[in-house]
Amino acid sequence: MKRKETAAILRQERISDGIYDMLLEAPEIARDAVPGQFVNVFLHDKSRLLPRPISLCEIDPVRNTLRLVYRAAGAGTTEMSRMKAGDSLQLMGPLGNGFPLEEAAGRHVYLIGGGIGIPPMLETAKALSGSAALAEEQRDVINDEERVSGKSDGVNARIRDTIVTSVLGYRRDCFLKDEFDHFGETLVATEDGSTGTRGTVLDAICQDGRKPDVIFACGPLPMLRALKHWAEENNVPCWVSMEERMACGIGACLACVCQTKDVDGHSHVRNARVCKDGPVFNASRLDL
Repeated sequence: MKRKETAAILRQERISDGIYDMLLEAPEIARDAVPGQFVNVFLHDKSRLLPRPISLCEIDPVRNTLRLVYRAAGAGTTEMSRMKAGDSLQLMGPLGNGFPLEEAAGRHVYLIGGGIGIPPMLETAKALSGSAALAEEQRDVINDEERVSGKSDGVNARIRDTIVTSVLGYRRDCFLKDEFDHFGETLVATEDGSTGTRGTVLDAICQDGRKPDVIFACGPLPMLRALKHWAEENNVPCWVSMEERMACGIGACLACVCQTKDVDGHSHVRNARVCKDGPVFNASRLDL
C-alpha cells in the first residue's frame, strides 16, 4: 500500500564521483516495501513540482529504515545531495512492483546491475541469499497481514538454497561491490578494464562461460536490450527493471510508458506504464 511519509535523514555520504548514499527512517514504507520497488522523493524547493523516483537500495523493516543510493545528475538530486543528518524529506511509496523472488528460489540467479541500476540489486541479493530468509521471517512477524496471507515457509526454505551471482557494470569506481560480496559471488565489468572484465556486463557473462537459471537485471536500456536477446538465445527466463523519466509515479499521467507486446488495458495501445505496471517486467513482454 503506497503512502506519504515524512522521513528523517539518519546519514548521508558521497561514496563515489556523483554517487550519494542516504539512510532514512521511514517505518511505514519500510514495513511494506519489497526488492525492486522505488519511492518518490519530494523536494523542498517548490519550484520543482515533480518528485524524483529513487530505487530502494536496502529495506530494513526491523530498524524502520530505507537506503537510497543515487546519482546527483540534475537540480533535484543535487538538492538531495546537499542534505545532511537531521534533515527530512517527504516520500511516497512503496511504488511499482518488485522482482519475483519466487522465480529464483532454489535456483542459480544472476543479478545484473549497470551504473545507477546497481543499487536496487543489493536488496534483491540480500533477499535471495541464504542468510536473508531470516529477514523475510522478521517481516512476517512485523506485518500481521503478510503473516496471515500465508507467504509459505516452503518459499523461504527454497530461498535458502538459492545461488546468487551478482554481475555489476561500472564506468570505473566499483561502489557497493564489497557489499554484494557478502551475498554470493560477484563478477565485475568496467569500461576501462581497471577492475574485472573490460567491457559490459554481457562481456563478463560470456567470459565467465556459465549459464544461470534465471536473470534479474536493472540498468540502462542498451544493457537491458542486450540481456534480453542473450536470454532469449540461451532460453533463460529474464526479468528487467526499466529506467524511465517519470512525472506522477502512480500511473495516472502516462509519461513513462514503454513498448510491450501486449495491449495495455488502461491506454488500449501496446504500451505499459513503467511506474505502475513495472518497473519490473518479464523481458519477453517488452519490445526493446
